[in-house]
Amino acid sequence: MILFATVEITFAQSDAHFSLFEFNTLNYNPGYAGSNDAICVTSVHRQQWLGFEEGRPQTTVFSVDMPINAISSGVGLTVFQESIGFQKDLSISASYAYRLELDYGTLGIGVNLGMISRSINGDWITPESLNGGQVYSDPVIPHMDSKMVFDVGFGAYYRYDNFYAGISSLHIAQPVFKFNGSDGGDDSKNPFVKRSYYIVGGYIYQLPNPMFELKPSVLVQTDFVATEFSVNGQFIFNKKFWGGVTYRYDDAIVPMLGVHLLNGISVGYSYDIDLSDIAAYAGGSHEIVVRYCFNMDMGGGVGRYRSVRRL
Repeated sequence: MILFATVEITFAQSDAHFSLFEFNTLNYNPGYAGSNDAICVTSVHRQQWLGFEEGRPQTTVFSVDMPINAISSGVGLTVFQESIGFQKDLSISASYAYRLELDYGTLGIGVNLGMISRSINGDWITPESLNGGQVYSDPVIPHMDSKMVFDVGFGAYYRYDNFYAGISSLHIAQPVFKFNGSDGGDDSKNPFVKRSYYIVGGYIYQLPNPMFELKPSVLVQTDFVATEFSVNGQFIFNKKFWGGVTYRYDDAIVPMLGVHLLNGISVGYSYDIDLSDIAAYAGGSHEIVVRYCFNMDMGGGVGRYRSVRRL
C-alpha cells in the first residue's frame, strides 16, 4: 500500500495530537511542571492509522517532572519521538515553572527550552520497492539529511481544588530546518515547525453517590491554520477505575478506560474511531499511557501517591 507524505518540504508541520491528553500536559504546557506535588514519570505511545502498512504516524513521549518546594518551583524533562512518512523527529526539552501560591489555588508560569532533530529520507515507498524493485526519489525532497534546531515554549497552568486550566504556546521562534539542497537564502522555502497554541481546562464533580465522580475536560490546539477541538468526559469509580469518551471535532470519537493503582501506578488505553474522510482506510488508532507518581519524604524514603485529581 502506498502512503503519500502528509508534509511537504516547503510547508510547516503541526504538532501531533493525543487522545489521552490529560496525561500528557507537560508535553504542551511547561507551566504544568511540579503541579502534582509528586515525582511523576509518564510514557505515552500512539500508533495512528493502523490500516496503513507503511509510513503511518507513530509517536512516543516520555516525561518526568517534580516540584522543588524550597524555591516554589517545578522542573521537568520531556523526550518526544515521532516518525511519519519519510520524516523522523526527536526532541528533548527541559521545563521550569515558578509556582505562585494565590489566595485561591496555585499558578505555575513556565518555560521550556530544547532541541529538535529532524531527519528526512527522500526515497518513496512503492509496491515495486517493497518487492526489491526500483527505489524512487523525489528531487524536491532531500534524499537523506538531518538537521537540529533550537526550540522554546511558554505556558501558564492554574489549579484550584477540583478545577484546572492552562494556556501555552510552543515553537515560539518557529525554528527552520535548512536541509541540503533547499534554498538556504529563503527561509519561506525551508520546512519549519509552526508556532502552536493550547488551551486546556477541566473540573471534577462529586456525584450524589460518593463512589462516583464526573470529570469533563476540554483541549483546544491550534496554529491558526488548523484547529483541533477535543471534549472529554470521564466517570471515576471509587477513585480507582475510570472510563470515558473523547470527541475530537470532525475527526474522531475515542472511547478510553484505565485504572489508578494503590502503589501510584496509573495505566490508560484509548482507541480512535475515525470520522474523517480517511476513515475507510485508516483502521483506527491506538494509544496507551503508563504513569508512576511517588512522594519522597525528608528521610529519603519513597511514599505511595494516589490522586485522580492530579493527572
